[in-house]
Amino acid sequence: MEKITKRDKIMGQQIFADLHNHTTASDGDFTPDKLVGQAAAKGIKAIGITDHDTLNGLKSGLEAGRKYDIEVVPGVEASICFKRSNFSGTLHLLCYFPEKRLLDNLFVEELNSILAQGRGEKLVKARIKEINRFFGPGRGEPLLKRDMQYKDIAAASSNPTRRHFAIILKEIFNISDSSIINKIIGNDSRAYVPSGIQLSQFADFMQKSSIFTVLAHPAAGSYPEKGHYKEVLPPFETVEIILPEFLDAGVKGIEINYPGHTGHYREILTSLALKYKLIVTGGSDCHDEKNRPMGIEGISKSEFEEFKKGLT
Repeated sequence: MEKITKRDKIMGQQIFADLHNHTTASDGDFTPDKLVGQAAAKGIKAIGITDHDTLNGLKSGLEAGRKYDIEVVPGVEASICFKRSNFSGTLHLLCYFPEKRLLDNLFVEELNSILAQGRGEKLVKARIKEINRFFGPGRGEPLLKRDMQYKDIAAASSNPTRRHFAIILKEIFNISDSSIINKIIGNDSRAYVPSGIQLSQFADFMQKSSIFTVLAHPAAGSYPEKGHYKEVLPPFETVEIILPEFLDAGVKGIEINYPGHTGHYREILTSLALKYKLIVTGGSDCHDEKNRPMGIEGISKSEFEEFKKGLT
């Protein structure tokens, strides 16, 4: 018997599609094949593979979809950075496209080139430099037992994210206190360097390539409890101020069904979706088995069919 989640009982139906998931291609614990296999085991019929700023897990994910008879929607979670007086950090766009677009070398090369500008070795080294400057031995607030080195982070992943920095701080620097980790790598840290590209860099590509873009977890930063879904995201009120810029750039959908969204904010987001004629999406933001498992959020079959109309 398939496990029925709390949301399933409320909605009176099983989740049909989980459109927000990560694999080992970015900062997830599961290979694309294992992720798709889990979807099959949970009775989910379609999943999105949306690794951070990389397309590397899509080919094997699509192959796994055919193997398990699961519809895999190719995607990527693009990091959009902001450095402003009212917000310094990163917001995310879930970008979806049909499988056939992966056969278009020009599309793939241009998308990879744009995404690479916001991550990679240059960003990792910039973050390490600032972390050592503020928190290394003998510095103003010496929280590290030694200077962090690039090889520490590079050994954790070929596409390092802030999650990998947190893992290294725990495993190599023996810092288990989450408040100290957040002090070192959080948005409010003196050492913080936001990941991602500017929205203006991405807007032209979004529009000319007709990719289906969705504003990811806009209210997760207002989640009232501790947990991985909130992470270091800003409160909804900050995102709401920036929302018109995303709409002008061509965003077509909004992620409402998300583990870090309370009922209060789901109602607000639903109103915004109606006001701006945005497609409603949802997903688990799966990264692992324990803290952020897959299959706990998503959309119904009818919602998925509406979503697919936006894929060209």
